[in-house]
Amino acid sequence: MRSGVAEFVRRVTARNRLPLDYSVASLRVVDRVVDGLRSATTDSRSVSAELFWLGAYTGEVLVRRAGAVWVDFDAEQRKLFGQPTGVRMPDGRIWNPIGKVAKRFEMGREESVQRMYLLLHGRGRAAVA
Repeated sequence: MRSGVAEFVRRVTARNRLPLDYSVASLRVVDRVVDGLRSATTDSRSVSAELFWLGAYTGEVLVRRAGAVWVDFDAEQRKLFGQPTGVRMPDGRIWNPIGKVAKRFEMGREESVQRMYLLLHGRGRAAVA
């Protein structure tokens, strides 16, 4: 995931000058980009690749800032989350950042990836600073 996210960030920051710097503050940018996609279309299939990579970017922020690690979901988790991969926090909890971005698209402002991070249980102590 890490290399795919890096390529996505390189591509969108070069073209759109988005401040995707893997900071917690950049998750607000993710929320805003999803809102922009949502205002342009109601068909999530037409923006599914963008939503996937924005969710993967969100997961990479969790990896870099909260001590998470990428995990491939097992069959039961894939069925539950509707995604192939997610992150495991230092306390063992599994989170679905790709699905969270999809929910932001579906539900709007009541879902927020930045708020998810700020309320996140199980962050590593060293990564919180």
